[in-house]
Formats: sequence, C-alpha cells, structure tokens
Amino acid sequence: MTIFSEVESAVQSYARSFPVVFDQARGSHIYDGEGNAYLDFLAGAGSLNYGHNNPVLKKALINYIENDGITHGLDMHSKAKAHFLSVFRERIMAPRDLDYRMQFTGPTGTNAVEAALKLARKVTGRNDVISFTNGFHGVTLGAVAATGNQHHRGGAGVPLSDVTRMPFCGYHGRDVDTLKMIDKLLKDPSSGVATPAAFIVETVQGEGGLNVAEMDWLKGLEKLCRKHEILLIVDDIQAGCGRTGTFFSFEPAGIKPDIVTLSKSLSGYGLPFAVVLLAPELDEWLPGEHNGTFRGNNHAFVTAAAAIEHYWADDRFEKEIQAKSALVTKRLKAIRDQLGETELRLKGRGMMQGLECRSGEIAGKVSQAAFERGMIIETAGNYDQVVKVFCPLTISDEELNKGLDILADSFSAVFKELSLSQAS
Repeated sequence: MTIFSEVESAVQSYARSFPVVFDQARGSHIYDGEGNAYLDFLAGAGSLNYGHNNPVLKKALINYIENDGITHGLDMHSKAKAHFLSVFRERIMAPRDLDYRMQFTGPTGTNAVEAALKLARKVTGRNDVISFTNGFHGVTLGAVAATGNQHHRGGAGVPLSDVTRMPFCGYHGRDVDTLKMIDKLLKDPSSGVATPAAFIVETVQGEGGLNVAEMDWLKGLEKLCRKHEILLIVDDIQAGCGRTGTFFSFEPAGIKPDIVTLSKSLSGYGLPFAVVLLAPELDEWLPGEHNGTFRGNNHAFVTAAAAIEHYWADDRFEKEIQAKSALVTKRLKAIRDQLGETELRLKGRGMMQGLECRSGEIAGKVSQAAFERGMIIETAGNYDQVVKVFCPLTISDEELNKGLDILADSFSAVFKELSLSQAS
C-alpha cells in the first residue's frame, strides 16, 4: 500500500473509502489481492452496466486483438467502427425513431459534454447555457462550469462563466412549477437572463443525489426549448445505456433531444469511450474542429457493438432490468419502513436508486459498514447523504438480494449505533 501514498496524487478519492488493493474482477464481484470477494454496487460509477469482464464482450475483444485488429486509428475509417455505427443505428436509433449523427470525442464523458456545449454555442451564436441545480457534467472547465457541486467547481482555479443555474424538477418542492418560472425569466427582457444556446440536463441526477425529473417536466422542458428556439442537451452519461430500464433514460418521456452525450457503459467493458449524438442539421463542425488523439477507440467499438447485439436485440434485457428495479424499490422501501420514513427517503429510478439519510456522516457510515461486510457502495448528493445502489444490470437475483441483505444489515447496524450513542 505504501507505493500509493508515496507516488500517487492526493486527488485520489474512491481509494480512501475502499482501502484495499484489488486484483481481479468477474461479473458482480471484485477481488482483493488476498482473494476476498466484494459485491460491487458501484460498478465503475456506472461504467460496468454489464459487469466485470463480461464473457460475451471479452470473447469478442480477445478475438479482435488476436487477429491484429486496429487498436488506434485517430478518426480514420475502420471495420470495427463501421460495424459499431451500423449496429447502433439499426438496434438503438432506428427502433426508437431517432436520427442522429455520431461524433466521436475524446474518451471521457466530460469531453463529450465539452463538445456538446461548444457545438450548441457554435450553432446558435449564443454564449450562455442553462444547467440545473445539483447537476454534474464533468470537471474540465466547460463541463465544471455547468456542474453545480461546489467541491468540484472549487478545483477550477479560474472564474466559471457563461452558465446560468436554474432549479431542477422538484428543487423548490413539488408544488413549485420551475418550468413556469424559467419561461417567465426568458420572456422578460429585464430579468437579466439571456436566451441561452442550450439547456443541459440529466433525467436522473446521479452524482447530485438521485434526483428524478418527472416525465411531464421533461416534456415541458422540451416544449420550452422549442418555444424559445433553444437546443436541448440530455447528458445521459450515467443514466443511459439501460441504467434506468431503457437504453436512453429519456425514452419514457417521449422526447427527442437535439444533442445527447453518452459514455461510461457505452463500451460495455469499462473501456474509455464517449460520443455526442447530434441532430443532422446541427452538424456544422469543420474538419478537426473538435478533435482528440484518442477519439477512435477501436477496442471499445468492438465491445460496444457486442453488447448491443447481445443485450439489445429485443426487449428481454429491458424487462430484466425493470424487474430488478422493482425488487430494489421493494427492498429499499422495507429498509426505510423499518427504520422510519423521517430517517430515510427513497430516491432514484430504475437501477440507480438509493436511500437519503439525514446527513452525509450517516450515509458514510453505512457505506463503510457495507464494505466491512463485503460490499462496495458509494454515496451521492449535495452533502453525500444518499447511499446509492449502482450494481451491474446483469447481476443475478441471488446476488442482488445478497447485496440488499448486506445493505439492510449495514443500515440496521449504523442506526443501532446511533440510537445507543443518543441514549448515552
């Protein structure tokens, strides 16, 4: 362990919560160097929707490498890219009546966000972008300007400008119509709010605390964008690729964003891969105007195509996710009911649900208690107060129930400790 403290930067974070050296991983488990198994309810922060070393994807990747397939090719054409584009168009876009051009950006989600924001500003000729309270879009300068979390914003070192913050769905309570408020601000020439190039929004705010945008709110946001000739960007980096039950998280709302960002589980294997989906009429880029050395990860093309062909050929995988989501909801409600609705609040949608505690300290203790019991689970929210269930979508029912048993036991242990502490 000393090599990490001696050489690695203090910026490391997850390693502080889970201080062991990991060595292997399969499916829903990750193993340390001593062979101890941990159920993974973090899943690479949403990068491992299909689990660790998924055998279907691993086989496709090994075959490709053994046949000396292209590893790195900038944005040149390759058979792997052509196959991925064809599969994505035929299996993902066409059945959902979506027509997008696909831009391959640098390999991180934040790079996709940067590209989306740059394109929106380029196309509209406007500087400002509207993002939402508790939104998280990355930590490079453009993306972190659109991010609400002060901890991440504090690392920028320069003023973060050209972004206006508006209240997310439910931010002021269920009785406040935030879209009506935004509409009034946009219509009033003296409000001080300029017409933006775009809105950027997550349908479920993963890092922000599992805050869920209601479907009517999303429909209203799209309508508002059309009314004021503003582009709608949906950041589906964490909530996409099946995490909420459908491939795109916005599908149940029936909306068609102008721009969509995808990353994390798009490769299906944890390989770095990010894209921007954009309406064809917005494709005003000049050649190489937004580029990057690693914008063509052919290994990711291979595993992404294999994941789509295997899991998204029909609706069976969606139904499996939705059944597991219902189980998670049921089990989390049971924990909440046992410990009290005033103590815990159920949050999230699909397979990104969690329980909000009264404080980040309590949630942190639950995460630590779960780790001691053989499970990795993180916290989220503006005060890190939400314990966030984020296991692979391919997890078996047996493993899922085992993990939820550990979580229930961890909550009970922490609340028992709190009760004893208060009694003394």
